[in-house]
Amino acid sequence: MTQDELKALVAQAALAYVVPGTVVGVGTGSTVDHFIDALASMKDRIVGAVSSSDRSTERLRARGINVVDASSVERLAVYIDGADEIDHDGNMIKGGGAALTREKIVADLANDFICIADASKLVPVLGKFPLPVEVIPMAATQLARRFQRIGGQPTLRDGVVTDNGCHILDVRGLQITDPLASEIEINQWPGVVTVGIFARHRASVCLLGTSEGVKTMRFAHNVPAVRDTAYPPV
Repeated sequence: MTQDELKALVAQAALAYVVPGTVVGVGTGSTVDHFIDALASMKDRIVGAVSSSDRSTERLRARGINVVDASSVERLAVYIDGADEIDHDGNMIKGGGAALTREKIVADLANDFICIADASKLVPVLGKFPLPVEVIPMAATQLARRFQRIGGQPTLRDGVVTDNGCHILDVRGLQITDPLASEIEINQWPGVVTVGIFARHRASVCLLGTSEGVKTMRFAHNVPAVRDTAYPPV
């Protein structure tokens, strides 16, 4: 199967984790585009979706899915999103689509994070994919120097302004052996809006598209009871 076919496969499998009668958290990216298309088949059985980006909002509305403002939701049953990399503990690098801050905000509302990805995204150690960091524009050069001091090779993502009006640094050359510690440390640097390490908000389940079909990876924390748990819709 092609990579695009694998993305469509895991997107369809993710529908099993959508709890009818609730609001669904929806991420951003090419794999999530497939999920939004699949979600349209059950749009009458959900209250709507909280979106993590303008791009996803447009696609959700185009498919007739109600978009709910995050501020009106106390909790979400699930957040469904892709990853640029995921390790064997469910830690992820995200932000290739420049939506990492809003993705982390929506993930924080969710009881469970369901990651949908193709097999190429599974890695033993995070860092082969350049680490995205959303930064306040005036701090970009200062933060680039700070990454250089720890062995990173930062570049400003050319021509990209996030939905929040900020810039993205892509940092190559890092091996992220302790994702949680790295996330906590970098998030404290002045000028950092969000670092694209998802360790505090790591995946509960990863639906991984492989040549043999969808492989389900369940991690030790917060494994969801997909069909048995009732959640309030809002």
